[in-house]
Amino acid sequence: MDFEKLQELIADNLDVDKEDVKPEAKLIDDLDADSLAVVELQMAIEDEAGVKIPDEDVQKLVTVQDIVDEIEKCKKA
Repeated sequence: MDFEKLQELIADNLDVDKEDVKPEAKLIDDLDADSLAVVELQMAIEDEAGVKIPDEDVQKLVTVQDIVDEIEKCKKA
């Protein structure tokens, strides 16, 4: 999944402007995600990217870049 596709997915799921979804943006602090929104985002990313993000790793996803790194890690596993 390229960054632009991920950016669109996050913007749609969190109902934020695509321009606000930057690598350094924090899901909770900057994009106003709550824990339910993060879980819904996890499921959407898993469906779209074809990866399984372990539940224990989801808690470590603070920024958009963390999600990018996690997707790459899951693809290599």
